[in-house]
Amino acid sequence: MINIYVGNLPYKTSEADLAELFSKYGKVERASIVMDRQTGRSRGFGFVEMVDHAAGTKAIEELAGNEWNGRPLTINEARPRGSGTTGGGGFVSSTTSFGESAGYGNQLADSNADGNGQTPGQAGDAAPKPDETPGSQGYSNSLLNG
Repeated sequence: MINIYVGNLPYKTSEADLAELFSKYGKVERASIVMDRQTGRSRGFGFVEMVDHAAGTKAIEELAGNEWNGRPLTINEARPRGSGTTGGGGFVSSTTSFGESAGYGNQLADSNADGNGQTPGQAGDAAPKPDETPGSQGYSNSLLNG
């Protein structure tokens, strides 16, 4: 079995179209187009699983860079994700990744309640001196001051 990444697909390409393109080289087990979760539209790439590894390799060699439906295809063998990637399962090619993604942090949630982005103990935590007023110090309004 071989899993093949196919990129630069026209957005109107269906999974059936993709399977048909690769079926000329051997049995296609599955063809999938990656869809945008928010819009439901194609993201312009997909994956093809072929039963015979040699047939898949031949398809990659013959189709990579060739124009199909007006666009030059980017095709290579997808590799299972290893430990150094961002997140869950899926496959990755030399140009993109496919699968779940995790590991995004929220900087605002990590800052303290006053929103200054500093954690307790950092410079800037000291309360204002009695003769200072908090807020935009050092700025003046020429209409009010003048």
